[in-house]
Amino acid sequence: MAAFTIYPAIDMRGGKCVRLLQGDYNKETVYGDSPVEMAAFFAEQGAEWIHMVDLDGAKEGKRINDQFVVEVAKQLPVKVQIGGGIRTEDDIVYYLENGVARVILGSAAIADPPFVKEMLKKYGERIAIGIDAKNGFVATEGWLNTSNVKATDLGKELAEAGAQTFIFTDIATDGMLSGPNIQAVVEMARATEKHVIASGGVSSLEDLVSLQTYADAGVIGAIVGKALYTKKFTIAEALKVVQGE
Repeated sequence: MAAFTIYPAIDMRGGKCVRLLQGDYNKETVYGDSPVEMAAFFAEQGAEWIHMVDLDGAKEGKRINDQFVVEVAKQLPVKVQIGGGIRTEDDIVYYLENGVARVILGSAAIADPPFVKEMLKKYGERIAIGIDAKNGFVATEGWLNTSNVKATDLGKELAEAGAQTFIFTDIATDGMLSGPNIQAVVEMARATEKHVIASGGVSSLEDLVSLQTYADAGVIGAIVGKALYTKKFTIAEALKVVQGE
């Protein structure tokens, strides 16, 4: 079976580690005062990647919590992918030059497709495309708006433009600990014929096992947030399960 990666999530707002319920900025829980310490904790447990999101940046449309991202990328033995507030090539270059492995373009994929396609051409697999969907349609601007573009259509278009990795979030499940929308994740993998990282809803080790069964179809990993913070399981336990130990 193809490799399957666990991506512990660190969502940053006001310099703290938080989780939002279904992306709602009014439904926030703070889980830690230091994104860097949280990343170090995950790294100690064996995480190879850290998924970081600048929630302030996503809302304001510019980098805000970037110093924490750079600190993690430079100081810890992990690979970092960052999303939120990345709107310009300068933002992309800033992160890539400061040790970040992968930059996620999300809202820009709808707001400015030519820009995203140009960045894919220039930076290749160091750009991931974040597609957040609500009832099958793309949501943008920190999930504040829903477009009339079908998620799988956008995925196909960007796969043709060179995207190799997609991060797919089903908003209805995010932060709900209700289980991921596996059907929608697999649909995205089949539509794009590229790599898809599932995001949203993972609540148990069983959810990870279920997603991993589609690794050969292109589902190469899962982002896990709330389940880790509410101690449903640890990174170490998750890694054991997906590595078949």
